[in-house]
Amino acid sequence: MAITGKDDGTGGGLIRLGMVGGGEGAFIGAVHRLAARMDDHYVFVAGALSSTPEKSIRSGEALGLDPKRTYGGFEEMAKKEGRRKDGIEAVAIVTPNHMHAGPALAFLKAGIHVICDKPLTTSLKEAQKLKAAAEKSGKIFAVTHNYTGYPMVRHARAMVASGELGDIRVVQVEYPQDWLAEPLEQSGQKQADWRTDPARSGAGGCIGDIGTHAYNLADFITGIPVVELSAELTTFVQGRRLDDDTHVRLHYANGAKGTLWASQVAVGNENALRIRVYGTKGGLAWSQENPNYLQFSPIGKPTQTITRGGAGAGGEAGRITRIPPGHPEGYLEGFANIYTEIAHAIRAARIGGKTDSSVMFPTIEDGVKGLAFIEAAVESSAKGGRWTKLKA
Repeated sequence: MAITGKDDGTGGGLIRLGMVGGGEGAFIGAVHRLAARMDDHYVFVAGALSSTPEKSIRSGEALGLDPKRTYGGFEEMAKKEGRRKDGIEAVAIVTPNHMHAGPALAFLKAGIHVICDKPLTTSLKEAQKLKAAAEKSGKIFAVTHNYTGYPMVRHARAMVASGELGDIRVVQVEYPQDWLAEPLEQSGQKQADWRTDPARSGAGGCIGDIGTHAYNLADFITGIPVVELSAELTTFVQGRRLDDDTHVRLHYANGAKGTLWASQVAVGNENALRIRVYGTKGGLAWSQENPNYLQFSPIGKPTQTITRGGAGAGGEAGRITRIPPGHPEGYLEGFANIYTEIAHAIRAARIGGKTDSSVMFPTIEDGVKGLAFIEAAVESSAKGGRWTKLKA
């Protein structure tokens, strides 16, 4: 097996991609651009890259964009790109949360596919409105819950779906970080500043920023809906306006019980997203910081380690695996898998065809689920942890 990109991406021509946000000082914009480029499916041609025209122009110059396609605002970009014969086919929206819905609606109206960072919006009501607009437009709407792009996460999902774990009883998922253990936002640090601001982040802090990733990972692997939850959201850092630690108990539709812990003040943790799922026939465990290995414990037998690209890894993992086992694949490759899956769907849409059933990426449905989770957790915590049903 050669060490190459997973797909040359040339079938049907490169997809013309634009971006809203992601300019100077933005971490996630660079991640999206790298992910989009990794498998040669996209070409980055236009952007409204910052909140001010001056910064957007500087960012466009630094990235080598045509000055005529570096816009001062998303409204102008959507209107002009929608009219061009060579206009963008898809837009990546990588702004703070409060600036997701406006651009998404504008580009859907212009007939352009949308790839949106999470959480989808700052409220469930707004998310449902956006979902209705996306369905009316007929355009692809993807949400970048990137951890679903890891091969061993796909394998774990397949194991649960095929019944290898039996009936699911217990789900434990956690995502601890430590980068906000001190009041970093008071230093003016850009990423901390907007994530701790209710006007830009929404009602949830940690619960919205990384709690939604943990929730989505559990939802993706198990495929079982959460019907109600009991949450305690805590703000440990004095003066902070949003939660920085959250503990959530989950009741699943099949009777399974779950726990979700997300924290940005857990000193000693970097990006320790982990999940454990236990059923009547066995259990599995996966860690994002060691993503090429999946632990499977069949009942009454020794624990097995299934490796990405190795013996035991199934077709679901294989189709999004790039390189031989022993050569680590990680965060950027997982993110790129999401972009490549979206590219397959866009190419199918070009010719009016249906996307192959093996293609999987988070959709606006997952985005709406995330907002339902956030709002239920915030409501439950405000009521002393009262059990609260999810509304979506």
